[in-house]
Amino acid sequence: MKRGLVIGKFMPIHKGHIALINFAATHCDELIVSMSFTPEDKIDPVLRFKWIREIFKDQPGIKPAIITDDFDDENLPLNERTNIWAIKMREVYPKIDILFSSEFYGAPFALNLQAEHILFDEPRKSTPVSATLIRNHPFKYWKFIPAEVRPYFVKRICFYGPESTGKSTMAEKMALHYHTVFVPEVARELITNNDITVDDIIKIGKAQTARVKEKTEAANKIVFCDTDLITTKIYSQYYLNEVPNILNHLEKEIRYDLYFLLDIDVEWVADHLRDFGDRRLEMFNLFKSELEKRNIDYILISGNYEEREEKIKKMINSMLV
Repeated sequence: MKRGLVIGKFMPIHKGHIALINFAATHCDELIVSMSFTPEDKIDPVLRFKWIREIFKDQPGIKPAIITDDFDDENLPLNERTNIWAIKMREVYPKIDILFSSEFYGAPFALNLQAEHILFDEPRKSTPVSATLIRNHPFKYWKFIPAEVRPYFVKRICFYGPESTGKSTMAEKMALHYHTVFVPEVARELITNNDITVDDIIKIGKAQTARVKEKTEAANKIVFCDTDLITTKIYSQYYLNEVPNILNHLEKEIRYDLYFLLDIDVEWVADHLRDFGDRRLEMFNLFKSELEKRNIDYILISGNYEEREEKIKKMINSMLV
């Protein structure tokens, strides 16, 4: 049996890595894909390894493996450095017959490993990308990021503020403009009036959190969210005079990359769930103070709806560079 080896940090795994691994798999009976990690890595190793396993789950000849990178020394000459790698590989893996790589280290590493070396697309003509480029400019290199990895880089945008400031309309409009998805205010799907219970508010909090996670998986670079768990907690305090502890935990599960705080300088539009038409300034200040209490940066969006759209698009466009 011929056994092959591909090594890397895969931070993150991208389509260049996948092309290399699939190429290697056609040249051996079993391919070990060895992912190394350190505690200082920029992307959680557990998550990175999960991506690799998910991508190759239907290819039994590909064997993902994970090892700590506590044996490497970048200050050593390449031959000495790759010899240390070879010693480590022999300790943890069965005999390797072929090393596959697209990197300068491939030949000396294979020599020290006493394995054949097969080079694949060293100049990166077929997939001109690197993990560093993706980490620094994910949207520029979006086409090279596998579907399993893309949700990690999706930006969550929250439209935030009191009632009747245009959050729902804006979330839907922006999602349409940027060819992506939005998260509605899930409470409106679950209740028909404001005579709510603690069980209702917990249900709303869980459903809102689950929907954000679900839509993040399906998003194209950005997901627009109409409301968040801070909002749920504000209304829980107002209607129930308490905030169930689970809402604090749920709030921590979702991190938003940008908050747009929508001002109250637009016309109030009443509906069956809106109660604060005569307390708009008070509620606006409450929403604002909750962000400031948490040291969350926000962008205040005021003006008519056309002006608001232009301001928001300008900010989003700058994020997509």
